[in-house]
Amino acid sequence: MTAGPAAGLAVSIDAMPPIEPAFTTIGQPSRPLWPQLLETRIERGDDDDPLAVDRLVPPNQNPWNAQLRLSGLDFLGRDGNTAAVCTWDGDVWRVSGLLDPEGLLNWKRIASGLFQPLGLKVIGGAIHVGCRDRIVRLVDLDDDGQIDRYDTVNDDHQVTEHFHEFAMGLETDATGNLYYAKSARHALPAVVPHHGTLLKVSPDGSTTEIVARGFRATNGVCVEPDGTFWVTDQEGHWNPKNRINHVRSGGFYGNMFGYHDITDARDEAMEPPAIWITNAFDRSPAELLRVPADTWSPLAGHLLELSYGEGRVHLVLTEPVADPRDPKRKVLQGGMLALPIPDLPTGVMRGRFNPGDGQLYACGLFAWAGNRTEPGGLFRLRRTNKPLVVPTRLHAEAGKLILTFPGVLDRETATDSGNFRVKTWTIRRSADYGSPHLDERDREVTAATLSADRKTLTLDVEGFESTRCYGLSWDVDAEDGSEVKGTINGTVQ
Repeated sequence: MTAGPAAGLAVSIDAMPPIEPAFTTIGQPSRPLWPQLLETRIERGDDDDPLAVDRLVPPNQNPWNAQLRLSGLDFLGRDGNTAAVCTWDGDVWRVSGLLDPEGLLNWKRIASGLFQPLGLKVIGGAIHVGCRDRIVRLVDLDDDGQIDRYDTVNDDHQVTEHFHEFAMGLETDATGNLYYAKSARHALPAVVPHHGTLLKVSPDGSTTEIVARGFRATNGVCVEPDGTFWVTDQEGHWNPKNRINHVRSGGFYGNMFGYHDITDARDEAMEPPAIWITNAFDRSPAELLRVPADTWSPLAGHLLELSYGEGRVHLVLTEPVADPRDPKRKVLQGGMLALPIPDLPTGVMRGRFNPGDGQLYACGLFAWAGNRTEPGGLFRLRRTNKPLVVPTRLHAEAGKLILTFPGVLDRETATDSGNFRVKTWTIRRSADYGSPHLDERDREVTAATLSADRKTLTLDVEGFESTRCYGLSWDVDAEDGSEVKGTINGTVQ
């Protein structure tokens, strides 16, 4: 009888050397698994732009053929020179040299074997990783730069076999509670209580609480000091378009396929998003974060949205208005515009402002539908000394749109109504996947006026009123003759 493939495989296995265990004694440091230190360089962006984009090149060529589809990051120490990054494939890397004047980076693989981590947070100096099945604290017993112990902080995560139920992001509040979002199933009703929820884990990991329900695929969470949250959600069944949600505890946010006790499928039964995002503007929004108060003028304190689908960073401008369902109650409405940077080559998922240099570091990946298809990347968005002339305040009401800029505008171009375009449309929420644009109309800008200081622009717009979606574009000049151009995607409650 001729030996078949199985027999040949058995011979090959028998000939392999024995595998040494990583741990020689339980509880003792492991032997070195990835001793190599890999070098790459920072590719600096253009300092003539108001926001320069530096590429912090990952070691995509490495001894383990490990993919660096980066899915979370945070800084190790207040100097900001070193960060930990995780990958969707289950690794954690330490990267140092972020502030090196020569642009030399050193990468070391320090952990592996985690289940689809999509968030990372350094808490009390310890790296915590948010995985699909648990939150893990990484412990280095002998300070050799390799993780020796993987401590489970919390494993309440309700995991089924369904592909879509990612555990997205990892953030904390001022008292140490941890937060992440659990996606719902795709096109199928929920089968466990965590499907389509925002979740809160106590600081010691002993309890998990559902904060809000009715989400489809919330890609991360921004925790506000007032006890509210910002999350995005993705177009799909019961989500006619992408959403930016300002979340309050106990709220329901529209996905009837999530786990909840809501039986009323009408729009009035859900909390309205602050912004509905059309696909052409951002096909897949990711995490939101606040600009710290002491950096990135004139955007200090403002809200940013990271775009997985388009590889962009958007400025989000909101304002409180009366809730159309209950005028005594306030909700938020707003609009968003792309910051003036080139589209990044991969989807942008997570971002942190570096305490050392005050700049935004963002990482991302390509893993599912998106327009930016490089496998992964790490970037620094660096505010230069060049003027950044984008709106920093937005107000919308019946018949009017008002924009406030940080710089002085040219009066002639800013008061020419022909330099502005406004379009409105609506969308239909249903069990179908997404929605086409409905009742799409161009709206005439009948007048454009400029304030005495030439920073606030008021547009009179014929037929402009409450609408789920609008687009506003402008092309004017600053006082020095430079171009001021942009587009806002917004919602009026």
